[in-house]
Amino acid sequence: MKKILFLGDVVGAPGRKFLMENLAQIRAGTQADFIIVNGENAAAGSGINASIARDFVASGIDALTLGDHTWDQRGFENDLPKLEKICRPANLPEENPGATHLILTAPDGFRLLVFTVLGQTFMGPKTACPFRCAEKKLTELAGTFDAAFVEIHAEATSEKVALGRFLDGRAAAVVGSHTHVPTADECILPAGTAYQTDAGMCGPHSGVIGRETQAVLGRFLDGRPRRFEIADGEVQLNGCLISYDETLKKSVAIERFRLS
Repeated sequence: MKKILFLGDVVGAPGRKFLMENLAQIRAGTQADFIIVNGENAAAGSGINASIARDFVASGIDALTLGDHTWDQRGFENDLPKLEKICRPANLPEENPGATHLILTAPDGFRLLVFTVLGQTFMGPKTACPFRCAEKKLTELAGTFDAAFVEIHAEATSEKVALGRFLDGRAAAVVGSHTHVPTADECILPAGTAYQTDAGMCGPHSGVIGRETQAVLGRFLDGRPRRFEIADGEVQLNGCLISYDETLKKSVAIERFRLS
């Protein structure tokens, strides 16, 4: 049995600090073979930089994924190709720098393919079809991995659910991110793929999806642009823990993970 822990979008310094301080305890408690973290909001809530990425890897994270804020930090397009254990969304235009997938190897030789696709509905970046991109990845890389973890970083619930159904039986797990709110629909799909629409976020939960409340309220009330500072208060880590049976070649359990 292999255990895969995925933690949703890390938001700002509070999320980074709490995650790295507790990572060893989390690995021991969950007995996770692989810890995958979406780090696309780790730098002040927008994007990630090379220093943060290196700190995450040094703390023991096995894989870092990104989303629609991949390029928010100035100069990151030059840093990304030099960084280890981090991949940008696979369905961005091919001209974008950086790895489009990772293959993680456990001590016993088990190989886990990890990649992210961006949704197209209500999302900004120019992307290829996430369905065809995911299918192409799994086909072209066949034989180089034993199981696949697919993250869909998307706004529309329907698009996430549809990708889970589309990849059922072909991926060990399809898990959504981006909305920062964990969903209560974790399940094993009929052909053995673990699925959850959104894993939630790792950061302060006292504001509005990680941002200071009054600034967000002001934007909704009068429409004027404001700087959204990172919220203070209680910090939570949210994600999901997946159990994959190597003999059956399918996932057999998924449960929500929360630490506050």
